[in-house]
Amino acid sequence: MTQLQAAPLKTLSFSGAAVRPRHATATFRCSAAARSYSIALLPGDGIGPEVVAVAKDVLSAAGAKEGVELRFREMLMGGAALDAVGVPLPDETLAAARASDAVLLGAIGGYRWDNNEKHLKPETGLLNIRAGLGVFANLRPATVLPQLVDASTLKKEVAEGVDIMVVRELTGGIYFGQPRGFGTNDKGEEIGFNTEIYSVPEIDRIARVAFEVARKRGGKLCSVDKANVLEASMLWRKRVTAIASEFPDVELSHMYVDNASMQLVWNPKQFDTIVTNNSYGDILSDEASMITGSIGMLPSASVGESGPGLFEPIHGSAPDIAGQDKANPLATILSAAMLLKYGLGAENAAKRIETAVTETLDNGFRTGDIYSPGTTLVGCKRMGEEVLKALESQK
Repeated sequence: MTQLQAAPLKTLSFSGAAVRPRHATATFRCSAAARSYSIALLPGDGIGPEVVAVAKDVLSAAGAKEGVELRFREMLMGGAALDAVGVPLPDETLAAARASDAVLLGAIGGYRWDNNEKHLKPETGLLNIRAGLGVFANLRPATVLPQLVDASTLKKEVAEGVDIMVVRELTGGIYFGQPRGFGTNDKGEEIGFNTEIYSVPEIDRIARVAFEVARKRGGKLCSVDKANVLEASMLWRKRVTAIASEFPDVELSHMYVDNASMQLVWNPKQFDTIVTNNSYGDILSDEASMITGSIGMLPSASVGESGPGLFEPIHGSAPDIAGQDKANPLATILSAAMLLKYGLGAENAAKRIETAVTETLDNGFRTGDIYSPGTTLVGCKRMGEEVLKALESQK
């Protein structure tokens, strides 16, 4: 593994600008001090292997354009790991991920494992690798590209110009809270229970990340909670409000999650940056993705206080189209761009990928999920080839 020992204590970098956080929060590389990096590839299940294969080629080409050497190590995870070795996240996979400079994940899960016990579900592997890497901040952009505004299910005047970043807390809340499990109530009835719990440090660190993101975007942050009902949300609102004093240049607002889910559909352009807990972020980011026209277009980055980040498309494994060359690889390709930008500090290489994707869409190429009359329908491999063609034509 090649560690960036020469890199300074990581600075937050958004929209090409870098600022040093007041407190250690999330880790982003701010300069490509080294030019050789180790990338752990976790293709996973369903369409994961298809989209990761395309993204790997694009990553290599973009890196080569900028003199960045990328070394790849492919590991098992999810259902593929269950079938091969009996667990969703083998120790070897987690070790390889930790030893890498960045991790690119495809997708995990599928119908065939739905009836497995919880510890043997592919999704458990995803939760465990997030915890194992210590990535607590998930950045999920939802931007309506001009080329795809007609693909949105919303009216053009509602969808046009939408540019939202959802900052989701990733390793706390009800997905990880204890106690949890099954039991029996005082009537002898079987019950299932989970615990929504957050500590002050957990809230403070994700709030600071969100404020930094908002500061480098439109200067507006909306914190989403359910503070009218839930104690965990009451503490959330209290701490986010307190952290706001450190960022007087950012306008803070609060919104209940039920209202936020409605407002995202009714008037999405009112939002710039949203910060919320694990479960609400899971739901709202998927909702925001559909404003863009397809979940197959949206990347994400998950980062922690140290170590490699985890970069993945927000779509699922889509087992119904797996192996049919129908998947949209653009979300994974754009996740690769985020990997270069936020994981390795190779912003020029990341920009090359983003520009190539835009050019490919300008040229009218579409996978089935974003197809409209008058455009050219292509499969996963062909879309990747067109992005590579656009990339290689760059000076």
